[in-house]
Amino acid sequence: MIRKAKLRDLEMIIDYNQALARETEGVGLDRETLFKGVLSLLSDEAKGCYFLYEEGGKVVGQLLVTYEWSDWRNANFWWIQSVYVHPDYRRRGIFRKLFEFLKAEAEKEDTVCGLRLYVEERNLPAQATYRKLAMNPSKYLMYEWEKT
Repeated sequence: MIRKAKLRDLEMIIDYNQALARETEGVGLDRETLFKGVLSLLSDEAKGCYFLYEEGGKVVGQLLVTYEWSDWRNANFWWIQSVYVHPDYRRRGIFRKLFEFLKAEAEKEDTVCGLRLYVEERNLPAQATYRKLAMNPSKYLMYEWEKT
């Protein structure tokens, strides 16, 4: 079952985000900052929303959607972020189900022009998964400045 996250999911989402950062980038996230960030998003759907995949009453997968307005398209891109599937449930198509659900939701919305995500350049298994879902590498490179 796929559902939108609720406030009661806060601690689990924090745990999954910490695991995601450790696994994919070897980064430890500050739990207090993460708590405030996830709480802020769960309290304000204008920032985005988490979709959770449940199996047997347990949340085993998540993804976050945030929004980017495109003046060129007069619509939003939905950015997929914070994708995590519990290690015991990987290779079972859970991300595929979350993605297909999200794609179907996006297709219903006139204000959505596409789905985007970024992936760590060395994460080849994730890139292969995205290609299997008919996602293509963008013609754009991502640059960033991060406040320290």
